[in-house]
Amino acid sequence: MVHIKVLLRESEIAREFLAALAARSIPEKFFYWFPLSVRSWLDLCGSDSYKNFSRSYGLIEQSAAKAALHIPPGQIEVLSLGAGQGDKDMLILEALSRSGHPLRYIPADSSQALLETACDAAQKAGFSSEGIKLDIADARHLECLRPDPAGPPRVTLILGNTLGAFDPFELCAALNALLRPADFLLLDGELYCGEETMAGYDNPANRRFAFAPLRSIGITEEDGRLCFEANSDPRLSGLYYISKHFLPVRDLDLNVGGEALTLKKCEALRMNFSYKYTRAAFEALLKNIGALRTIGEYVSSDGRFVMRLTARSDG
Repeated sequence: MVHIKVLLRESEIAREFLAALAARSIPEKFFYWFPLSVRSWLDLCGSDSYKNFSRSYGLIEQSAAKAALHIPPGQIEVLSLGAGQGDKDMLILEALSRSGHPLRYIPADSSQALLETACDAAQKAGFSSEGIKLDIADARHLECLRPDPAGPPRVTLILGNTLGAFDPFELCAALNALLRPADFLLLDGELYCGEETMAGYDNPANRRFAFAPLRSIGITEEDGRLCFEANSDPRLSGLYYISKHFLPVRDLDLNVGGEALTLKKCEALRMNFSYKYTRAAFEALLKNIGALRTIGEYVSSDGRFVMRLTARSDG
C-alpha cells in the first residue's frame, strides 16, 4: 500500500488552475497534474533529446556510491524535494543501502501520479517510504518538512535542476530551515550554455511535453505558437532562465471545469520557467542556504551539470 501525506489537495489544485488561467499563467505544478502531462513527462524523460534528464541521471549514476561513503553509519531519512517519479532518487537509495544505511524515503512533489510511482518503486526495492503531496513554492508546506530535532539524520535531495524550477533565491533561503547540523544536502544544477541550452528545450520532444497542459484544456498546435526565450536575471550575474509562453493566433473560447474563458488573439499565456547558472552564480546561490561546507562535488562528463553534497559548517 502506498502512503502519501496530503498537504496540497486536488480540489486546491483545480481552483488554483482556474485562477492561474484567469491571470493568463500556467505555473510549474500544472505541468505534472493532467494525465496527459504525466504521460508526456515520462515520455520526455525517455527521449534522447532531453539532455536535462539524461545528464542529471548519468551524473548521479556515476557519483551516488562516492557520495554515500560520506554519510556516517546509522539510520537516515532521505527527503527528495520535487521527486517526480523517483528514478534518480532510487540511485541514491540503492547506494546508501549498499553502504549499510537503514533508511526511510520521503518523496515530496505536487503530482499524485508521480508520487505513487516513486513510492511504488521504493517499496518494490524494499525501502520504507511515505510520500508528501505539496507545493514547493508554498512556504507553509515547506515549513511542514522541518525535521524532528530528535529524529535521525536526513539527506535532502534536490535533483534534476529542480532548484531552477522555482525562484532559486526563495527556495535556497527556505532550505536553511530544513537543515540541522547532522543533516546533508545533495543538490544539482544545470550550467548555462547559450544556444545549446535553448536547443534542449526548443525541440519536438520537449514541445510535446510543454504543450500537454494546453491540449488538456482543448488548445491545439493550430491555435497558436509556443515560444521559448532565454533571459538573464538582474539579481545575480550569471543567472539565466528559459521562459515560455503560448501566443494564440485567434480568439479561443475555452470551457475549463465548467468555467468559460476566452483567450484573445495575441494575448500571451505565460508558462513555467527553468533557471540555469554559470558555475560562479550556482556557488553564489548556495550561500543563500546558509553556512555550508562542501563535502563532495561531482560534474557530468560534458561539464554541463554540477552536483554538490554539502552540510552545515557547524555540523
